[in-house]
Amino acid sequence: MLQRFLFSSLLLVATTVGATDHYSQGTRVYRVTITNLTQGQVFSPPVIATHRSSVALFQLGAPASDELAALAENGKGGPLATLLSSLPEVFEAKATATPIPPGVTEVFEIRSRSYFDRISVAGMLVNTNDAFFAVRSGHLPSSRRQGRSFTAVGYDAGSEFNGEDCNYIPGPACGTMSEERDPGDPEGYVYVSNGIHGTTGQLDPSAYDWHNPVARIRVERIR
Repeated sequence: MLQRFLFSSLLLVATTVGATDHYSQGTRVYRVTITNLTQGQVFSPPVIATHRSSVALFQLGAPASDELAALAENGKGGPLATLLSSLPEVFEAKATATPIPPGVTEVFEIRSRSYFDRISVAGMLVNTNDAFFAVRSGHLPSSRRQGRSFTAVGYDAGSEFNGEDCNYIPGPACGTMSEERDPGDPEGYVYVSNGIHGTTGQLDPSAYDWHNPVARIRVERIR
């Protein structure tokens, strides 16, 4: 599978190249401001990473990695952050601890250095089977007090069948923290999500569907 091969290749590099001195002179600090633009989708605590252009969270049309699937299905960012942190092409990766309700803005900080000039952000839309938002490999601002703004659409990891059955959805719309995977056949590849359809009648599209973009992300260099 292409995406898993990509991560496997990067992990191989990580085991054969000496560790980068991430915290030498020249470290920069960035403020990352994330606004949830949806009406009814809570975002799981996002994963944020600074890295080089060779790193990709996913490829559209290719299978999601197991670590991305864990984020997209259950809002678990730890495995993805751990994987990213193991790569020499990544300066810093963190799984944050703050969910972002609809209409709410949260602020985070992350570090980088000049050659690690990209940022990626991802989090689950928790009232879904496996939808997530993401900004992939956005350019970091290089100067102090300079900022860049990004919009993020909703993607589907393609790792879980979109049955919209509350027995398999961890969000507050279902009143559950289920980590069970819907037994139906998933699509098998990452694509732009087509939203909530009211398939089972348990999720009302008028409350939980969305139109892209789903998030606004502002990145500013503060030190």
